[in-house]
Amino acid sequence: MSDPDASENETAVRDAVERSRSGAPAAGRVVRDRFSSDEVFQRIVAAADEEITSGSRELFFSGLAGGFAITITFMLYVSLSATTGGDPVVSALLYPLGFIYIIIGGYQLYTENTLPPVALTLERLASIPALLRNWVVVISGNAAGGALGATALVFGGVLSPEAATVAAELGQHGVETGWWPLFSKAAFAGLIVAGVVWVEYASQDTISRLVVVYLAFLAIPLGGLYHSVVSITEMVYLVLRGDLAVFVGFVDFVLPVLLGNTVGGVILVTVVNYFQTTERRLESARFEGADRQLSLKEWLFGGLVGQSYVPLVDTAEEPTTDDGGYRVLVPIANPRTESRLVELACTLAAEREAATVHVVHIVQVPDRSPGGYGAGQNRRIVAESERLLEDVRETVGTYDVTCETSTIVSHRSFEAVFRVAERRDTDLVMLGWGADRLWGAARRDRPLHELTGQLPCDFLVFKDSGIDTSRVLLPVTDSPHSDLCAEIARTLQAGTGAEVTLLHVVDDSDEVAAGKRFLVEWAAEHDLEDTTPVVDDSGDLEGTIAREAAGHTMLLMGATERGLLSRLVRDSLHYDVVDEVDCSVLLAERPMERGLGERLLPLR
Repeated sequence: MSDPDASENETAVRDAVERSRSGAPAAGRVVRDRFSSDEVFQRIVAAADEEITSGSRELFFSGLAGGFAITITFMLYVSLSATTGGDPVVSALLYPLGFIYIIIGGYQLYTENTLPPVALTLERLASIPALLRNWVVVISGNAAGGALGATALVFGGVLSPEAATVAAELGQHGVETGWWPLFSKAAFAGLIVAGVVWVEYASQDTISRLVVVYLAFLAIPLGGLYHSVVSITEMVYLVLRGDLAVFVGFVDFVLPVLLGNTVGGVILVTVVNYFQTTERRLESARFEGADRQLSLKEWLFGGLVGQSYVPLVDTAEEPTTDDGGYRVLVPIANPRTESRLVELACTLAAEREAATVHVVHIVQVPDRSPGGYGAGQNRRIVAESERLLEDVRETVGTYDVTCETSTIVSHRSFEAVFRVAERRDTDLVMLGWGADRLWGAARRDRPLHELTGQLPCDFLVFKDSGIDTSRVLLPVTDSPHSDLCAEIARTLQAGTGAEVTLLHVVDDSDEVAAGKRFLVEWAAEHDLEDTTPVVDDSGDLEGTIAREAAGHTMLLMGATERGLLSRLVRDSLHYDVVDEVDCSVLLAERPMERGLGERLLPLR
């Protein structure tokens, strides 16, 4: 007789093996080698999370690679057409190769992008502006890649004279086709491509995906259909040969194909496949199911009125009213090792009335994880995070502040910090310094000048060498960042009795008197009269700070005009003194208004 316990253990082991390391199903529930529609939807939503949160640079260059790969399809199609006398079947045999490269290789293709992000948008997990931004960036990259490929074909001598003639005729035929026939043929092509995406996520191995992609894209030339990125390549080819005007090619050829692909992909497939799933589709795909969705305004207007994307997990309660108290947000990557960061935040908050310290445990989802995190995996993450945050709550409980804790699981953890700060009307964010904190994930996030150029509140970055605030060194410059440092210094004076030294560096001895007057006036203006002023005439700011810091327990420094957070993320902060001093360092940055030119061309 078989042992029931052994059979159960064997089943459990098999289930564990057949699930991806990220938690999304790797085997179907009803039939083990097939997925139900809900399970396919779960895998698509997991992939869409990666796409919708990818940075513009990532999307563009992935789209650029995808657009250039389409050149392979165009080149092989016209070459075979020329050598086979235009045989419709043989000429099309290698047409799918470029698409195989794109889909199997994970590049971005506009028509492939219709399905996953739309699934998120339909569930109000991503906003319409976020979807449109995704589409615009990808199609821009595809168009740039297709244009580069067409340029190489025209001027690189890649095509034979016969193939070049076929290429020109092919593009000219598309231009001469009527607007509505182009739209209709493109809609069917969009249906095929978006259908491929759905079937692709129902496949479990590369061979199955390869067969599906090949057969599906072979249907486009055999059916006389049109694909937008191929059409862009054909149009640019004609323009570079001098056979077509750009405006005519775009309006009469590319535009109807682009719209047709979009309508075919979104309406004919995405919506149909979406509504064939059950009402429990989102519960199986996301933590807390439909309880975490964008409001109608956020869905329509995105970040202009709130958040534009719902993270995989965000256990924080939505704010109901603004209590008017002082809020400190403390994002941490590891609750075990960042306790002193929390203690310092509580020290600063305790001197404010009705202060709240919100500690949020940020869990970074690995990029390109197979299938993303499933709802079950997310619940296990939250349970473990709650256990780790128990010690944090005990720490905060020893201070006269209100404690809040939450967990966020996201593909873009650093961006999540900014979103939480905006949503919760935060006054101060305290981050820990170090590669093992959030900075490693931040360097993989979207270009940080998009976020750090418009800070939602004050930011402090703490390099932890122990919490000893008895002797604080504050280098002073005339900037809003030094004003923030002054507030922190006053708080430490009031809360811990810190002795504060104000340091100002001038270029030579002739400026010492003016430097002293500046320090006295600055101290009076910031209620820091009970401090020790020091003026140094060496002109060497960092060297002076390093010397003076030797007699202090904490260095409090403001950002330069070039910013702090963006430079930390790019690993280009040129404060060598931060690494040279033995005491703890607290770096401060205050939000500053930047002009349009500075936002478009941020200082490096």
